[in-house]
This record gives sequence, structure tokens and C-alpha cells, in this order.
Amino acid sequence: MADNATTVSPYMSTEDTQAARDARTWDDATWILTSAFIIFTMQSGFGLLESGSVSSKNEVNIMAKNVADVVFGGISYWMLGYGFSFGDGEGTNGFCGLGKFFIDPDDSVMGEEFSRFVFQSSFATTATTIVSGAVAERTRFIAYIIFSFFNTFVFCFPAHWVWASSGWLNKMGVVDVAGDGPVHLVGGVTSLVAAIMIKPRAKRFTPEDDHDMGSPTGALLGLFTLWWGWLAFNCGSTYGISGGKWKMAARAAATTLMSASAAGIVGFVGSYIFNKKKFYIPWIINSVLGGLVSITAICAVTGIWESLVIGSIGAVFVLLSDAALRRLHIDDPVSAVPVHGVAGIWGLLAAGFFTHKDTITEYFSDRHGLVKGGGFYLLGVQVLACVVIIVWSAVTSAIILVFIDLTVGLRVSLEEELIGSDVVEHNIQ
Repeated sequence: MADNATTVSPYMSTEDTQAARDARTWDDATWILTSAFIIFTMQSGFGLLESGSVSSKNEVNIMAKNVADVVFGGISYWMLGYGFSFGDGEGTNGFCGLGKFFIDPDDSVMGEEFSRFVFQSSFATTATTIVSGAVAERTRFIAYIIFSFFNTFVFCFPAHWVWASSGWLNKMGVVDVAGDGPVHLVGGVTSLVAAIMIKPRAKRFTPEDDHDMGSPTGALLGLFTLWWGWLAFNCGSTYGISGGKWKMAARAAATTLMSASAAGIVGFVGSYIFNKKKFYIPWIINSVLGGLVSITAICAVTGIWESLVIGSIGAVFVLLSDAALRRLHIDDPVSAVPVHGVAGIWGLLAAGFFTHKDTITEYFSDRHGLVKGGGFYLLGVQVLACVVIIVWSAVTSAIILVFIDLTVGLRVSLEEELIGSDVVEHNIQ
């Protein structure tokens, strides 16, 4: 990998010579672009999962929100977000990058820079898409468009802290291979703030509650689409296949699959036991997704047995926290807060316990978790990462949402909510 690529990924192979880095091999860029294209299909997965989880009168609106995420979030990330995350110009510091705004690199670095921009853009829009389900069926579309544009900035600063070589958490040795912090924890915390601010849907948590899944089949299809994209999400985060990084990518694929499978078993068994021997579809979906989120931070630097433990525990945390939200009357139609927020926290902490000392990449050569004899230092760094990302996401997202609420308003009227957003926002009868 080239020198300037370390501003995007610190995972430099120890097998690379300076000459090899200067050569800028095309296979790494091809790997990153291919992964980014697959990750892009996760928007379809989120759309199907979310639209299948809400009533049929709002399913088109949910899909349209996923389009808005890519369109408006992608533009703001190109304008400023990528620069704040991975700029390496004068004044770059531990808090944010500077430079590379409105990114349009010259030919000498075009291949590497554009491939990483496309890859990271998919991460940025995913962090926003997570929120769309949490505020489903009662949010004004124009308000969500504005939110999609500005939420990029909630993501891009933690991305710098964790992944840029100048980021302060990166310098401390934080382990987050594929985004449990900048993507999932940011999205989960923002979802919680938004769900609390916008309040529950009409009749929710009352005896007249009639909010059922509009299409369980669509939601399950969305799960499979997300699972497919997640493999690229985690494996692509090795930022290449040269210099032995293909081995890390293969490990990430295996641990991602096994963590999700172990979590799925928890969902199936738990549902059978606690739901009168019925296999409750939301439990199955949320458990598998919880396993995928839980392994994301550590996917390339842990083992199969550890991934089974991580996924199983993650699923339990997701199901318990989902029940807690319901008791607190916090309305989260797709369980975004438990799946991405709670499992995101567990994923970061799991890295503090189960990270393997790795000889393939320089960044992980001296990092291993508590269970692997590494002491408490890494676990402490992971706890710190959780705390600062939670505080940052809660404060910044609240500022954005309050601004939107005071200007255009966040919530549709009661009459519009009862009619449905497909008719009110899109004139679809």
C-alpha cells in the first residue's frame, strides 16, 4: 500500500517494502472497489428489512429514505466528510483531518484515493441508513433529507479518530477493523436520540396498538441481502489483498459467518422457548444482525471459537435490550438501537478481550486482548472509544435534530401519520 494510504487504513502489511508501496499495486484498489460495490447493495437490504418491518402504507417511503441516504449523504461526504476523516494536509490533528475536500485527486494517486473514497462513502451512508428505520412511519420526508445531508458529519470525525494514522484513538491502538464504532455505534446512538425526540407512533404501546410487520418475507430477504453485503463490509476493511492481507480477509469472512450463525441459533432457540414454541421472525432477524455487528470490530484479528462466543453474547444483549426499550416505551420499529448501538458497544469491548496478536500487519503486531494475555490496556482503550463515541454521537445528533425540528419540523401530523407516508409524501395510493 502507498504511504498516503495510511491516512485511510493503518493496517500496513509488514511484508511490503518501500518499493512495493511506491508501486501502488492495482490489486488492492480492485479489491477495495469490488467490496464497495457489494456494500452498496446493503442499501437494498436495509430498505427491504425496514419496509418489511413497517405497515404497508409506509413501505415506499422507507425505500425512498434509503435513496436519500445515498444521494444527500454521498454528496456531503464528497464535499467535506472524506476530508475531515482522512485529509492529511496542513493542520491535520488527532481530532480531524484537513484537506481532500471536494475530493478530485490528480492522476498520480487517483486509483488509490478514489477507491478508498468510494469504500468509505458506503460506510458513511450506512451510518445514516441505520437511523431511518428507528424513526419510521412518523418522520417528515423533507426533514429526513436534511438529516441525511448533515449526519455525515456525525460519522466522519469518529472515523478519523479510529482509522486515520493521525487519529488520537488510532495512536492509542484502538481495534476496530470494520466500523463498530464510527458506523454502528454512531448509528445506534443517533437512532436512540432520534426515537426519543420524535416520540412513539400513534397508538404504540397502547391496547389499540396495530403496528405489525407489513412483509416478514421482505424483511427476511433484507436480512440475507445485508448478510451478503456484510461479508464485503468486513473483508474489504483489510484495504487490500497484497502482502498477506488476503489471509486477514479470509479470516474475516469465516468469523463473520460463524458469529452470525451462532447468534442466529440464540434467536431460534430463544424464540422457541419464550414465544410458546413459535419462531418469532423479529427475534431471528435481530439476533443474526446482532451477531454481524458484534464481530465487525474484530473480524480479521480473532478466531472461529471466539467468534462463536462473541456472536452468541451479542444476540443475547440485542434481545434483552430490545425488551428493555419496549418497557421504556421507546419506539424503534426495526430495533436499530439494540442491533447497532448495544451490539456495537459489545463488539468494541469484545476486541479488548479476544484480539489475537497478528503477524501479518504492522498495526496489530503488538496488540492482543485480555483473554489472550495482553493485559488490561487494550480493553481500557476500547472502553474509552465506546464512551467518547457515545457522547459525541448523542450531542452532535441532538443538535442536528433540534435544528431540523425548529425549522421544518421532524414529525408528520397525526392525520398524515394515520393516512400513511406513501400517500402524504409520495402521492402513492
